[in-house]
Amino acid sequence: MTGHDRDLEKELDATLQTRKELGAEYEAELVDAFLEKVERKVDDAVDRRMRRLAAEQQMSAARGGSPGRGGEFGTFGERFGFAIVSLVLAIPLSAIGAGYAGLLGLVVSWAGIVGVNVAHVTRGLPWQRER
Repeated sequence: MTGHDRDLEKELDATLQTRKELGAEYEAELVDAFLEKVERKVDDAVDRRMRRLAAEQQMSAARGGSPGRGGEFGTFGERFGFAIVSLVLAIPLSAIGAGYAGLLGLVVSWAGIVGVNVAHVTRGLPWQRER
């Protein structure tokens, strides 16, 4: 458990103890106060991550790389995410295409899926960047 988790755990214990002492009539106020503390912790964590990301992008740009891009075809995460989304969407698209138009509908669905993936991969190629 990290330091932040321990802090929140202590805050929750204190909130629950206070609720026992004050009774149920103060429950809404106690919950609101605890949630505000949690929100501040989350906001702080997001701010730290955003600052770190901005610093990493600045370092990449200073080294001559393009910010936000990991080489010609994007970062591994971007490519992997796009592939996963394509495969997940391929399932219902295949079912709909095959259900309405049989084998031709299935072929058209997969042609569209392949076309979108090819367009995604080729967008970073030199002949695509000139346009």
